[in-house]
Amino acid sequence: MTDPVRLSKHLMALVGCSRREAELYIEGGWVTVDGVVVEQPHFKVLEHRVALLPDAVLTKPQPATLLLHAPANVTLEETMQLLTRANLSPAHRDMQRVLSSHLERQKPTLPLHVGAAGLLVFSQDWRTLRKLIDDARKLEQEYIVEVDGSMPDNGLKRLARGGTYQGYDLPPVKASWQSEQRLRFAFKDLRPGLLTQLCASVGLRIVSAKRIRIGGVAMGKLAQGQWRYCAPNERF
Repeated sequence: MTDPVRLSKHLMALVGCSRREAELYIEGGWVTVDGVVVEQPHFKVLEHRVALLPDAVLTKPQPATLLLHAPANVTLEETMQLLTRANLSPAHRDMQRVLSSHLERQKPTLPLHVGAAGLLVFSQDWRTLRKLIDDARKLEQEYIVEVDGSMPDNGLKRLARGGTYQGYDLPPVKASWQSEQRLRFAFKDLRPGLLTQLCASVGLRIVSAKRIRIGGVAMGKLAQGQWRYCAPNERF
């Protein structure tokens, strides 16, 4: 009885390529085993039907950056568990070929305001991670905040010029009403508790908050718990 062999070795014999080329084909999601894409070169095959997809290209998979609409009040571990094929936004499924490797070794960046929902960024790309870490204080973030309370008539102007509140320095922020109980905030250098302090400084209490943009990248129409790829033309 013939022993099982690595998928990469089987593919080498099947299409006459080198070991490295076989690994690139497999890791790129271009090889099927009994009709199912397999991305692991070490996968063992025996009496299986192995095929190389007709549009296969010899390129190493590029690192992926993912944008998730995170629910409020969940742990980072619970949030990362949402990065599955099933939770990819249906409206974005034709945006890019989904590889299992895109969902592995993802690193989170720029945490949300405590208790907030909204845009969380995960990336495998060291350039994106460095940008979000090194320029964190310079990147404008946008939040939609449901509030309770009564703001004074000059509240928006006070927020726009910054100041202090209970010993805390408050940066100038862009704030505008979206509805009677909903404010839009845009500001830089989001430190822990800043959003709460900004609202309290004008007599408001946060009911809920959602981040919708970081720098030049907006979350877009993502249902809560769903994710999409960050497009090549999107820049933080």
